[in-house]
Amino acid sequence: MPEPRSLKFYQADVFTSQPFGGNPVAVIPDAQGLSDDLLQQIAREMNLSETVFVFPPTDPAAVARLRIFTPTQEIPFAGHPVLGTFFILAELGIISVKEPVTRLMQECNIGLFPVELHADDGQVEQVVMTQPKPEFLGPIEETEDLYKVAAALGLSKHVIADTKWPIEAVSTGLPVLIVPVRTLTAVRSIRPDASAIADVCRRYGANGIMVFTTVTVEPSSTVHTRMFAPSIGILEDPATGSASGALGAYLVQNGVVDVAPVTEIIAEQGYEIDRPSRVYVRVDSDDDIIQSVKVGGQCVRVLEGTLRF
Repeated sequence: MPEPRSLKFYQADVFTSQPFGGNPVAVIPDAQGLSDDLLQQIAREMNLSETVFVFPPTDPAAVARLRIFTPTQEIPFAGHPVLGTFFILAELGIISVKEPVTRLMQECNIGLFPVELHADDGQVEQVVMTQPKPEFLGPIEETEDLYKVAAALGLSKHVIADTKWPIEAVSTGLPVLIVPVRTLTAVRSIRPDASAIADVCRRYGANGIMVFTTVTVEPSSTVHTRMFAPSIGILEDPATGSASGALGAYLVQNGVVDVAPVTEIIAEQGYEIDRPSRVYVRVDSDDDIIQSVKVGGQCVRVLEGTLRF
């Protein structure tokens, strides 16, 4: 029998400063030599929305190459896994951090993207990632399709249609269907139909549905959100960096928020599943054209251990 292998892993809660809030991610800082099948088995064993495996970069401009797996499949890009991974790598001293801001490049399956580590007094206080420029993939305009979206969420179509904002597929790395809802009460009453949501997402080429309302729990928040992605193994996500970037672009593009050359948005998420999260989104615009989208937040390490297999 071959000798069992030992592999260190860490878990961080992302988009929160408190353990057991935000969105958990498992991080394997040294994944060299693991087969694709084993990566997927480990992600299934971790049973979190995402597990990140860190490899040496193939591009010398990057400090690390990240591969991101849900329990069911590899995905090319995500938000909170990147933030949590760089937080863990900094805490472990695998990457060095200088105050106040350290700027690095990360490599993922869709290319190279900047990451910023904001630190004070030796502690990383916030991690911020730049996402790909937004793509607006088209609104849903047919009444029949609006009914299907509303039914998949267990809502009346009126709580969506009455906002006067479009349902639209937007991508800043991963396409997501953005659905406006009139009230916080309606958002909190959602009863997701996983099969119907997956069907809607397939129809529009999206990985999930992000619902938002401008009525919030916290006075300092801009929007209250919920994210459903059953087609990639996540019924409801407590905090979604990639979708929050797409949402920020949508809010600016449609004038839902007051737009400036730099528009800052705070999205609160995860309240309905007892993992409150705060996602910082920054959208830079020039002549009404979005130039960049950044997503960031706080992180906290909650777990470390050893896998043996």
